[in-house]
Amino acid sequence: MALLRSRLPRLGPLCYGRRDISFFSNTSPSNWSKVVSDAEKIVGYPTSFMSLRCLLSDELSNVAMHVRKLVGTKHPLLNTARGFVYDSKSNLQMRGLVVLLISKAAGPSAGAADLLQQDMVSGIYPSQRNLAEITELIHTAFLVHRGIVDLREWTNSDGPLKDMQFGNKMAVLSGDFLLANACTGLAQLNNTKVVELISSAIGDLVQGIYSENSSSAEESSPVDDITMTSWEEQTFLSHGALLAKSCQAAMELARHDQKAQALAFQYGKHMSLGHKMNSDLQPFVKGSSGDSVCFSLSSAPVVFHRHMVGPESWELQLQQATTIGRQVDYTKLRGTITAGTGVSSAMDLCGYHGNRALEAVRCFPPSEARSALENMAAAVTKF
Repeated sequence: MALLRSRLPRLGPLCYGRRDISFFSNTSPSNWSKVVSDAEKIVGYPTSFMSLRCLLSDELSNVAMHVRKLVGTKHPLLNTARGFVYDSKSNLQMRGLVVLLISKAAGPSAGAADLLQQDMVSGIYPSQRNLAEITELIHTAFLVHRGIVDLREWTNSDGPLKDMQFGNKMAVLSGDFLLANACTGLAQLNNTKVVELISSAIGDLVQGIYSENSSSAEESSPVDDITMTSWEEQTFLSHGALLAKSCQAAMELARHDQKAQALAFQYGKHMSLGHKMNSDLQPFVKGSSGDSVCFSLSSAPVVFHRHMVGPESWELQLQQATTIGRQVDYTKLRGTITAGTGVSSAMDLCGYHGNRALEAVRCFPPSEARSALENMAAAVTKF
């Protein structure tokens, strides 16, 4: 075991420990876009540019001018900025959309007489729409922060070192700016419990990303004790807590009871976990066996496979998929993993989370908003 561990390959930075910084994007089949498009009509307006008002502020316009200096480099901030403007598929900002849909599905609360002065638009309170924008701003801020480059892995092909350093500074400053605006908007909601919920979600995000970075830094040796339970716990922190707690906060803003808040939380939680698992499964269910692939060794199918074959067998398989240049042949490794039961086990667990999300949302009254939420939960279980 010790000998094998000492001979483990040095894995390429572009694949090994790859961090998922998706926009909650279209990793499902093509009908996902239609599901989202239909849902956006229900809430009154497209949510693709929900944070556009902040993104077009004078401060960020100046940042955008500076980001142009990164053209020609491989700094992740450049691709993140392009995604906001050009990539319509990646621009489907799902967290805000789900918050709006569940707000409409729950409707007004019978005991919310003090909210009568708020004019509902498409069955949604203005404060709930503001919450949806705040949720997207927080997510966008962390997307930008996640694009900070580890300069220890910098190579000449990435771009001039001074440009990469400049890109890191821009990522920190622009991410902080977005987060500050989100916190300002959060305070303006004038609801202590909502502030507490979203603040705790930000703390969960930080903890989850810190855990991801820590495990990524140590992935030169396999993590033998990782289980699906620990995978789900970390994934909830880094991908699910913000949506789950935002859905709960939307119920609080409409003065719904604890039962409705718990149901909204459960929908957001299981929807997030199901979507992340669907995303992890895509390299293993799309394309032919000969296609070039790249995936994280901490993704759900790999964790399942690693647990089922045992640490010693996993290390041998990793060695066998290693090239002479000590880089992992991910296409070969995918073949090894798909030959086992890790992929099917991950698909089963994805279906479980999708069904739990469906169970939660079906406790709300029948409506077109509830149907849209059901369609989204069902879509994440399709491959």
